[in-house]
Amino acid sequence: MPIYQRLRPLLFRLDPERAHALTLRLLAAAGGLAPLRAWLRRVFCLEDPGLSVEAFGLKFPNPLGLAAGYDKDGAALAGLACLGFGHVELGTVTPRPQAGNPRPRLFRLPEDEGLVNRMGFPNAGGEALLRRLGRGRAEGVRVGVNIGKGVETPLERAVEDYLTLLRLFHGSCDYLAINVSSPNTLGLRRLQARNQLEALLRALADERLQLAANSGSRIPMLVKLAPDLEDDELADAIEAIIRSGMDGVIATNTTVTRRGLLSPRGGETGGLSGRPLRARSTEVVRRIVGLSEGRLPVVGVGGVFGPEEAREKLDAGAVLVQVYTGLVYRGPGLAREVLKGLRV
Repeated sequence: MPIYQRLRPLLFRLDPERAHALTLRLLAAAGGLAPLRAWLRRVFCLEDPGLSVEAFGLKFPNPLGLAAGYDKDGAALAGLACLGFGHVELGTVTPRPQAGNPRPRLFRLPEDEGLVNRMGFPNAGGEALLRRLGRGRAEGVRVGVNIGKGVETPLERAVEDYLTLLRLFHGSCDYLAINVSSPNTLGLRRLQARNQLEALLRALADERLQLAANSGSRIPMLVKLAPDLEDDELADAIEAIIRSGMDGVIATNTTVTRRGLLSPRGGETGGLSGRPLRARSTEVVRRIVGLSEGRLPVVGVGGVFGPEEAREKLDAGAVLVQVYTGLVYRGPGLAREVLKGLRV
């Protein structure tokens, strides 16, 4: 039995948020020591040039990444970069620090291999993350930053927060993910409506053009969408994303639906991730590829616990795949397991 499968029952005795914080501290400590980083790479990394992928103007060492939400503040980036991922997405970060929603706000659903979270973007703020990124780029991985609206910012002024974060991180990461789909910030998902989404994305596109003219570099921007959009809402969102010149889509965020769950925790308020999201997220990937006629690169995320689920997303048209909840249930060897399966 893998070591993590022996340790998991001990971790699962802890409150989920405490267990997660402990894991991040251990990874941060390991990432700060060169011998431990080297050991982690030997154990968990699978280097294979045949797995490299090009997407939205960037070359990734492999198609598997860590989704936003796992390391909101970049505290453990150096350690996470040693676990075999081709990219790590930090955040969601907001312009100013915020505490997020009251605890408890993270719940395991072991019977369903899922998580429910209503975190509400707790993070140390954009400046703190920028300082961490300024200490040096993580070795061997692409780094994305997922950006969102602050909880105190009125919806009609949300664009100001996104523009602030674009200016802050332009030139300091490989790509930005525009989060308009978390169910845990009041009203945020209304930004996915066609008119509001297009106005937001056009403002970001205009600002990026100006930043590129001044710096000589253009940062790719992706839009992270919810799995709960109706067909016409998804079509409208994709049209707005194409018209505004965004570079891709992340499909999907967590879901607010609760169909067929076994866990008594399934009724907790918040976004559901993990195995119950697998089929819906794959279907959304497939629909986005069809709606965009293949013009938009799609990052597939939701219910990836091994190579079978990753292959399913790629076969649906995704160019990259991300994991989050699978890492909680399968442990740090997940990336290597997935990539070995994809290599076959």
